Amino acid sequence: MENKTSNETVGIMTTLSEVTNLLQEKGYSADFNLRPNYLECGGNSLKLFPGEFIVDKHYRFEGASNPDDEAIVFAISSPKYNLKGVLINGYGISSESITDEMIRALDEKKD
Repeated sequence: MENKTSNETVGIMTTLSEVTNLLQEKGYSADFNLRPNYLECGGNSLKLFPGEFIVDKHYRFEGASNPDDEAIVFAISSPKYNLKGVLINGYGISSESITDEMIRALDEKKD
């Protein structure tokens, strides 16, 4: 995948795999799956609902020639469950159908 992003935290022109590897090194070890009104933690049945997690950072990737290559990587933490992980989701046509509450919950936290 030729997806690249530019971000001051991880360097210029970083690939999706480089970002996910860096996040793993920073403790974002859980793998989240997006559901219509919650995040599901891969590997167990834990469900994180809006208000139980924070989007610490997100990274957008745009394919050079193919809209199917567009994705967003979310670095997510949950103080309630003492858990950090990553959610990778397409956007545009390939994005998941989610509730308005989940859309608001997936906004990056403001400092």
